[in-house]
Amino acid sequence: MKNKTVAAWLAFLGGPLGLHRFYLHGLSDTPGWLLPIPTALGVYGIQRVLEFGQDDQLSWILVPLLGFTIAGCALRAILYGLMSPERWNARFNPRAAPDAPAGQTNWGTVFAISLSLLVGTAVLMASLAFSFQRYFEYQIEEARKISQ
Repeated sequence: MKNKTVAAWLAFLGGPLGLHRFYLHGLSDTPGWLLPIPTALGVYGIQRVLEFGQDDQLSWILVPLLGFTIAGCALRAILYGLMSPERWNARFNPRAAPDAPAGQTNWGTVFAISLSLLVGTAVLMASLAFSFQRYFEYQIEEARKISQ
């Protein structure tokens, strides 16, 4: 039996590593194995920012990969948490009764949804702000060079 609350927490906490995918679909799940790639690239982008500073153009692309992956996994946690018990059990527990306890929503599920909404939104906005700010500052600097 796949528990909705466990899946929501795994998507929120371990989603960028694909843990929720492995829990729900098994170790043979290809998207679960692909999720750590943008996560690792985003972490590499953060390391480049720390090493080379915020003017590193490659980090402008890599850092949002981590943010988008975290935000996407937070969205997945919200979708899992808001799924009706009947739909959850039909999809992930097909042999169980439609109202089986594994698909029920409880306070743990509500907290997972709330934290996913809070953290996912903050990470997404921070990623976008970092990249766009650096890009536009770079454009202004290049325009100054041309005008001189």
